[in-house]
Amino acid sequence: MSDQETIPVEVAYATPQRQMILEVRVPAGSEARDAVMTSNIDRYFPDLDRENADLAIWGKVARPGQKLEPGDRVEILRPLIADPKEVRRRRAAEGKRMKKGGGEAETKTAGTNPGGN
Repeated sequence: MSDQETIPVEVAYATPQRQMILEVRVPAGSEARDAVMTSNIDRYFPDLDRENADLAIWGKVARPGQKLEPGDRVEILRPLIADPKEVRRRRAAEGKRMKKGGGEAETKTAGTNPGGN
């Protein structure tokens, strides 16, 4: 690299079968897409469209023009396979309750708490 200052960042991507975090150095003032392009992560995930994939920084959607800070983690987001609202509607139609965080909620009847509370 030239004399230009660089900063360390991570680029992360995961599929159900595999996950990877690559450490890269990018010029100070770089954006999330710059880090993804520098990482060449598509060598490990040939189906990944790194030029068009949605990106996040530490779990928050990356804003256009948002500059990276040293130590940031750029996450490449995969498209949803199911619309979460539609899944909730379907489960509600089936009479199933959901607990916060996903999964099915337990239904307890008064007097059935083994802890005595």
